[in-house]
Amino acid sequence: MDPAISLRQVVKSYRRGRERVEVLHELDLDIAKGEFAALMGPSGSGKTTILNLIGGIDRADGGTVEVAGSRLETMSAGQMATWRARHIGFVFQSYNLMPVLSAAANVELPLLLTSLSRSERRNHVATALGMVGLSERARHKPGELSGGQQQRVGIARAIVTDPDILLCDEPTGDLDRQSADEILALLRNLNRQHNKTILMVTHDPKAAEFATRHIEMDKGRLAEQLAA
Repeated sequence: MDPAISLRQVVKSYRRGRERVEVLHELDLDIAKGEFAALMGPSGSGKTTILNLIGGIDRADGGTVEVAGSRLETMSAGQMATWRARHIGFVFQSYNLMPVLSAAANVELPLLLTSLSRSERRNHVATALGMVGLSERARHKPGELSGGQQQRVGIARAIVTDPDILLCDEPTGDLDRQSADEILALLRNLNRQHNKTILMVTHDPKAAEFATRHIEMDKGRLAEQLAA
């Protein structure tokens, strides 16, 4: 299958005081369209850096990053923002919801950057909340929801623009086992039923069991790739 994500000879480093710390070392990585991959490895191995490069939040120092058919290193900041809004959905460990807004208003936020009318935005929000099983909680604020429900709102916000790719950074890290399994089952359903390509960073072996492929990172390189 054609890759949804293709990294070739990618190098990334950061400055720590006077020291230059190389995080990724000529990394090659392909994620196929429709794949659900779990990216695992010790802290500091480069997992979140990979998500940031794929999502256009950061730029590689060298190599090529091609995502959803576009070469990211060739884009301006404005082009990147437009591309990201169309193709990428982010799911974070800490939910990143606005506490003063309702669930529906939080989900609507990415749509405010589009040309959709108010009624069209409302329909998209209703569809996204329905997909995550929270239609009846649309008017509730985050503080009135459980952790699992807040993460469902976060996922609804990630999919409301119908992106090709979901990038999930420890999406169940703050949840109990039951809530975590419910969120992972939801992600698996989005992968299987809606053909979303998912790359999930996790430290949890049980979370990785929901993915179709395991990718191990170690010190900025792929340590091993195992079929789930």
